[in-house]
Amino acid sequence: MTVKWVLHWHPSAGHTVNTQIMNEISQCVESLNGVKDGRWKSVLTFYKPITRDQSMAAEYPRDFLGISIPEQPNKYYFIIRAHRIVLEADLSIQTIMDKLQSYKSRVSLNFEGIQYQLGDFQVRVGKVAPSTSETMRGIVMEVEYLPISSIDKSRQILEDFVDFWKDTLSKRSLPGHFLHNEPNFGEYGLGDQYSAEHTTVQYATVMAQLIATVQTTQVVRN
Repeated sequence: MTVKWVLHWHPSAGHTVNTQIMNEISQCVESLNGVKDGRWKSVLTFYKPITRDQSMAAEYPRDFLGISIPEQPNKYYFIIRAHRIVLEADLSIQTIMDKLQSYKSRVSLNFEGIQYQLGDFQVRVGKVAPSTSETMRGIVMEVEYLPISSIDKSRQILEDFVDFWKDTLSKRSLPGHFLHNEPNFGEYGLGDQYSAEHTTVQYATVMAQLIATVQTTQVVRN
């Protein structure tokens, strides 16, 4: 397994994300000799419990998320951030959940875009949009360092790459910037060797930050 950072676009005050910004970001990757390597897609789903007794609703976790990621096509991952729980399951768990009628999907968000190769790095740039709409809700970027699976050993290399990337992107004077806030993986019982569970935790963290950004933008507009 490699080591991956998941970043999200934080718009400047009074601005929102749009296709033009995403195109500029993609062009910036290509200007660094990034070679297109196909498309990618991850799907994050918010689940809500199916309960006939509404008084029992409080017994179920509110932030129950599931995610599918392209590097593990036969697996499905669950995370409950409030309890710091992350689990791996077989992809068929979604069918089982439907049959058991225990949880149902509240909303699903697609993270999808273009994948690039830049030497020892793999970069994915993608939009965030509801599965039922083309409306862009955010922009994410995955930066993956391929030779190392140790988070600690790769940290400086990834920091240097992201700093260089941000400096290059800043020359385009776009209304916003990428943020990377590394979660405390230890709280989820995850160690130094990177895994798909680390990716799951990062996406859940990014999702919370995207929601906060949208809410802040709405407050500013109002």
